[in-house]
Amino acid sequence: MKPPPFDYVAPGTLEEAIDALGAGGPDAKLLAGGQSLIPLLAFRLVRPTLLVDLNRVPGLASVRALEDGGLAVGAMTRTHELERSALVAERWPLARAAAPEIGHRQIRNRGTVGGSIVHADPAAELPAVALACGATLHVLGPEGERAVPAAAFFLTVFTTAIASDEVLIEIRIPPLAPGLGSAVVELSRRRGDFALAGAAATVTLEDGICTDASLVMFGLGATPLAVPAAAEVLRGAAVSEAQASQAAAEVAAVIDPGSDAHGSVAYRRELAPVVARRALLEAATRAGHAPDARRG
Repeated sequence: MKPPPFDYVAPGTLEEAIDALGAGGPDAKLLAGGQSLIPLLAFRLVRPTLLVDLNRVPGLASVRALEDGGLAVGAMTRTHELERSALVAERWPLARAAAPEIGHRQIRNRGTVGGSIVHADPAAELPAVALACGATLHVLGPEGERAVPAAAFFLTVFTTAIASDEVLIEIRIPPLAPGLGSAVVELSRRRGDFALAGAAATVTLEDGICTDASLVMFGLGATPLAVPAAAEVLRGAAVSEAQASQAAAEVAAVIDPGSDAHGSVAYRRELAPVVARRALLEAATRAGHAPDARRG
């Protein structure tokens, strides 16, 4: 199919992009990598009156270290940079773990980190990763810049807290705790497909004991779903198979999966604790081998 008619602008600055969004109204759309938007246009599932192309706006594609030990990733950074960047591997290992699971190489070469997060597909990896690591999303609009915690950013399917005249400019990741390990585990029909069930996990160990953890499920509800009860199960204990299984069982109270041609509700409910347990165990294993992890 062919997309519906729309106007197109390619601003050269962020200010021009924000002005164009304001002039275009709520039916204007931003174009970043286009890996989600272009198929929606082709099937006429979205009908924007104006397309604002961010690809000529300088300064939005960067990976930089923050003085506090955290990381800032520009919204137009291509997803493949998450695989290549040594700085990402060091300061945002959860994104490094997720990157190979995102679509296919061609998609990662063109798709953007910010585009995936703002698109807010509940089966996508990067929204879950942003939530699991406590990222802050920095957006810019006519009233200036504001920072939105990932926990408040994802509202429902394909819907975020960003206003129609705002642009996501940067994702900021807090410093990693010593002894933190990360893992992303998902199950899909084929490699590159969206997850039928997925989990992003972090585990922090001190002398072999869990001092902190996070678990976020994706593909199992309208948004990425944090499971704080799972972290409570693990804190103060060694992360054994039994502990990880007990923690993973907590996902049942949080998830709300749908049914489609790829899997029923019952099937997805069976998969959820499996990927959660695997992610927690893998994160704990990596935490045990982290350079700063203390061992008894």
